[in-house]
Amino acid sequence: MLVDLKIKNYALIEKLELQPSPLLNIITGETGAGKSIMLGAIGLLLGNRADSKLLFNQDEKCVIEGSFNIYEYKLEPFFEEEDLDFEPVSILRREISPSGKSRAFVNDTPVTLETIRKIGEQLMDIHSQHDTLLLGDPAYQLNILDLYAQNEDLRNEYGTAYRNYRKLEREFKDLEAQLAQSEKELDYNTYLLNELAEANLVADEQESHEVELKQLEHAEEIKLKLTQALQYLSESEFNASIALKDASHLLGQVTEYGENFQTLKERLDSCLIELVDISGELEDAERKTEADPQRAEQLQERLDLIYTLQRKHQVKTIEEILVIQAELETKVGSVHNLDAAISKTRKALDEALAEVEERAQALSQSRTGVFDTFQNELHSLLFELGMPNARVVVEHKTSAPSPTGIDVVNILFSANKGAAPQTLSKAASGGEFSRLMLCVKYLLADKTALPTIIFDEIDTGISGEIAVKVGRMMQQMSHKHQLICISHLPQMAAQGDTHYFVYKEDRADRTISRIRQLSHEERVKEIAQMISGANPSENAFQSAKELLAISAAS
Repeated sequence: MLVDLKIKNYALIEKLELQPSPLLNIITGETGAGKSIMLGAIGLLLGNRADSKLLFNQDEKCVIEGSFNIYEYKLEPFFEEEDLDFEPVSILRREISPSGKSRAFVNDTPVTLETIRKIGEQLMDIHSQHDTLLLGDPAYQLNILDLYAQNEDLRNEYGTAYRNYRKLEREFKDLEAQLAQSEKELDYNTYLLNELAEANLVADEQESHEVELKQLEHAEEIKLKLTQALQYLSESEFNASIALKDASHLLGQVTEYGENFQTLKERLDSCLIELVDISGELEDAERKTEADPQRAEQLQERLDLIYTLQRKHQVKTIEEILVIQAELETKVGSVHNLDAAISKTRKALDEALAEVEERAQALSQSRTGVFDTFQNELHSLLFELGMPNARVVVEHKTSAPSPTGIDVVNILFSANKGAAPQTLSKAASGGEFSRLMLCVKYLLADKTALPTIIFDEIDTGISGEIAVKVGRMMQQMSHKHQLICISHLPQMAAQGDTHYFVYKEDRADRTISRIRQLSHEERVKEIAQMISGANPSENAFQSAKELLAISAAS
């Protein structure tokens, strides 16, 4: 419910504040006084596009702010989803700067235009001649029937099942696409994997093979050099070992003359031990070093295989080839895993489809079950509004499951006796459309928590007693939902709980639009002027009083 509306610096409005009644609010005024301008400002608050050219003062920003009591609207999940603080009385604000920059806020938190549009749709419903065309939209008609049948739980259950089904359907198609692609690559990947498996590569073998091959290729040179080294160290007549032994013996003869000589002897003895050990290893290496052409050929073949695989896979090490081998194993194995995943997903998809069909049938039965009462109630209401021959028929057929179910509906209408019902776009005039939409919203008023409804000239094409009945219908609706009605008919104006008057005020430099709440006496005068013009007669005043009295009595 709209608690407070403030408009500043918009079109002809310099500053305007409105605190509507929770019941039926009537807004009247001369054509061009600013009623449609006020609706335009409300439209901005609800997320419509902004235009800086509409600023009253081009040097100041435009601010439109609405306070809404949303305690009973069940919007907590929406606020949580949008990461907004929920307040029982929430404030929506829209600002347009002179440069044309637009900003939106919910409870002083900056939000996108899309966010304020989403929340605005749930807070206010602006009903105009243009908006009445929505009634011809099959999706809108289906939503009306769901509201009338109070199908919220059934529709939510179906929606959950349908989204799960579509999710599994996408997963199934993705898996099939993966399988098709994997099968295309399977033969080649299997060939590559078998080649690597047969190679049986070991992580560090390349380096050891390269060292061993190099030694085999230079075996004679190595053996010669090792033999020569042994001669110098231990096998020639004047080898290093004999020299070190003699030197150690000589040092041993002078150790009693100082500790430093003893230390030098010990160090020399250590060198001798190391030399003997090196000589032994050289002798062993020399003995083992033999030319082996067969082994060299084997090593060369192994290394050629390694080099070929490295070039083929564009890598430089065996470790990288082993990573590729593991990836190929995964790809080849995944084909078999995909078969299992597809089988499992297909089973889940079939189960999900069965649930969708079951939920769809339950929802469809609930919808079709209210067709007769919906049609009959509309007939009765239209009869009261001066359309005794009006007929409403809900045309129904089923289709494949969609986000809204399996039902496709089309509300057919005929205003004249003997005329076959047709689609609304062909069968209804503007006034008939308006009355039909009013009847629909009247039916829904007891079924759901409708937002604040603004009727913009719902009285188009009606007059006299019918206008009185329309006013009474809106008055009854207002006991459950806040209504704001812009009207030119005195019969409608008299039905309001609160009456606002929009007027122009001429200043020296420009004209501005203002609004004020009328007192009882002012209402009588305004309604009398609506009856007979600017200078109402006594009869007009009397008629105005009677209309107000009838309204108060009802």
